[in-house]
Amino acid sequence: MSEKGSGYGGGFALIVVLFILLIIVGASWF
Repeated sequence: MSEKGSGYGGGFALIVVLFILLIIVGASWF
């Protein structure tokens, strides 16, 4: 399952994680 296209997959996963964290922080603030 280890492909060399980690540039796209890793970046996409990082964006998804940051987006989820942003929603959690926003929900806890408001």
